[in-house]
Amino acid sequence: MQNLSVVLATFNEEKNLPACLDSVKNLADEIIIADGSSTDKTVAIAKKYGAKVIVVENLPNFHINKQKAIDLATKDWILQLDADERVTPELAQEIKEIKEIDNSINGYWVARKNWFLGKFLMKGGQYPDYTLRIYRKGKGHLPQVHVHEQAEVAGRVGYLRHALLHYPYKDFGSYLLKWDRYNNLLATQIKDNLRGKNFFIKIAYGVGYLIIKPTHWFLTTYVRHKGFVDLWSGFVFSFFSALRFPAAYLKYLKIL
Repeated sequence: MQNLSVVLATFNEEKNLPACLDSVKNLADEIIIADGSSTDKTVAIAKKYGAKVIVVENLPNFHINKQKAIDLATKDWILQLDADERVTPELAQEIKEIKEIDNSINGYWVARKNWFLGKFLMKGGQYPDYTLRIYRKGKGHLPQVHVHEQAEVAGRVGYLRHALLHYPYKDFGSYLLKWDRYNNLLATQIKDNLRGKNFFIKIAYGVGYLIIKPTHWFLTTYVRHKGFVDLWSGFVFSFFSALRFPAAYLKYLKIL
């Protein structure tokens, strides 16, 4: 029988963490948490669930702390979660089944249902929103470079049928806070990409981020991928997702 490590990186997640850990308490053989020096009860809650906790610096690139938790895992398989995600009973059963299969697959993509403004977004490219979260120990890692990066897995990967539930925002205000934080990271990436580049490349970048990228993103998510089917929630999500490009570029220019 093969065992499973559930790994997380956290920072001030006292409101989200109990529901997340409840959803895996009958699935995980160990829980590893890299906590970014939380100032709330996150660490105490994690220890209550029997998690092994290391306290680290709260870095802007949170994938670094996720990788620290991954590195500490000792079981055969690793399931990497965020505190605002929930494993459904159906997904938990499917994971139990794949643990018992001795095959050449080293990782699995898992779909996510994303909750936004009172509903799960089912269009606009937001479902199935596959993310590579389950892999054999030693076969998967995070590059720790980009905001929305995926894990890299050596060898074959498969797909699971059931989805994670993702509750990233308790309200629109919390969405805007996270949206702004992602924009700061994107602005840093723009700065790194343009370091040493000539004037014309910088102008082209500006046109791309201020006009081309947001227009293309909105038309793709709202029209091509039918974000309008999700009504007001779909429009708001598509609009602000597109707006992140000019917002990040203006931050890069130190206008915001």
